[in-house]
Amino acid sequence: MTDARFASDDGVSLIISGQGPRPATAELVGPRARVSGTLTGRGKTWRAALPLQASRWGGAELPLPSGTYTLRIVGADGSVIDPPEGVPLTQLGTLRAALTGDALTVGPPIDPAYDSGEGQAALDRRYATRPAALENAVFFESFYGRNASCNPLAIDRELAHRAPGVTRYWSVVDLSVQVPDGAIPVVDGSPEWWRARGSARLLVVNDWLRRTFSRRPGQVVIQTWHGTPLKRLALHRPGFDPRRMAAVIKESRRWNVLLAQNPYAARILGKAYAFVTRPVWVEGYPRNDILTTGDGAATREALGIDAGERVLLYAPTWRDDRAEMVDFVDPAALAKATDAVVLVRGHSRTLQPGRDAEGPRVVDVTGFPDTSRLLLVADALITDYSSVMFDFSVTGKPMYFLVPDIEHYRGQLRGFYFDLTAHAPGPVVRTEAELIAAVRDGDPTAFADRYTQWRAKFNSRDDGHAAERVVGRILDQRLIERD
Repeated sequence: MTDARFASDDGVSLIISGQGPRPATAELVGPRARVSGTLTGRGKTWRAALPLQASRWGGAELPLPSGTYTLRIVGADGSVIDPPEGVPLTQLGTLRAALTGDALTVGPPIDPAYDSGEGQAALDRRYATRPAALENAVFFESFYGRNASCNPLAIDRELAHRAPGVTRYWSVVDLSVQVPDGAIPVVDGSPEWWRARGSARLLVVNDWLRRTFSRRPGQVVIQTWHGTPLKRLALHRPGFDPRRMAAVIKESRRWNVLLAQNPYAARILGKAYAFVTRPVWVEGYPRNDILTTGDGAATREALGIDAGERVLLYAPTWRDDRAEMVDFVDPAALAKATDAVVLVRGHSRTLQPGRDAEGPRVVDVTGFPDTSRLLLVADALITDYSSVMFDFSVTGKPMYFLVPDIEHYRGQLRGFYFDLTAHAPGPVVRTEAELIAAVRDGDPTAFADRYTQWRAKFNSRDDGHAAERVVGRILDQRLIERD
């Protein structure tokens, strides 16, 4: 017989108690995180305290990411102990949780009064029409709040250095997302989120603005985007869809400034988003500054990788016809065949679906907060059609392109802006066996000329000072005040 309750006396926890000998283990297992409980008891009764927070990659203790976790309690004899009856949905300050059978559901700490279409519409009306003056603040959002990363993160860091008095809000899906020092997290859909987005003088985002958004007089939106495009975007996607066209144009009209990594991207993005008469800043990508100025030692330590070990980063893009990451590589087999540590990095759109890859010398880093730090520690990149190729080339290190579905992707899903096979600065392979052979036995210098041409076209502004230039423009144009 077991019983359960939530407690917040010493951090938020799930407390399980029962009769009989103390179990051997109690844990919560989710797709992207797991925690073990502290067990006490002397034979007649026992107690398991399972924290509803965790630390990953050496970071702070934060609430568990939203999702469903399996409660596993194993007795001293190896038997599985039946779960308690359950606990109804409970507001716990930093999160909401409910226990049904062996399933613990965790969600963001949104007041139930606002957790509906009607509640969100009421908040929208309240903050879209509020007469108060704009706040000298910046609202940052990266990948719909799934992490604090990419160009917005690099701009945040430079802005904090040069204008420390400016308030910085970060949009997050829940409080498991770690935000930069000195920034204020605001949970998507909360009253605080609506107020911050509606009152900040400057918004810095790297994807579409979610929910309804009407730019108030005096507000400025800088769209940094999140990569130089190989695959066709927005108005250029295959097939004529009037609803998509209307949505694209409506979205791009919300932006005041578009940031581009290079002149090629400026031309493509401007046309794909009908953003041809407003400012495009071609300044390189702030997120890539670290690739020329940074040191990867701390990231290696956080990932548990020794200084001398070779690191392969496998980072494919997402697919429009599937929710989870592609499975074209067996990362454990790749690690064994190449005598390397393999980092597996799914696209941000595959963070919530799926679960971490496992295996000897395999580290799933889909949940790692910042891709740029992973590029810094990788000795080689394996990708397909992801824009990460245009970032990693800043390092000059080898790249490999695994594209078993290239005909389907090029002909049906997206299409390309140029012929990858003809211009790729590294081997283009179709099978895992070909990939292993290229990584293990290939000669990277065979692509030296292509690599030089590639970097000249795509990385001419990635000199380690992009964030300085972007923040300089922000301050010079007084999009915000220094304090």
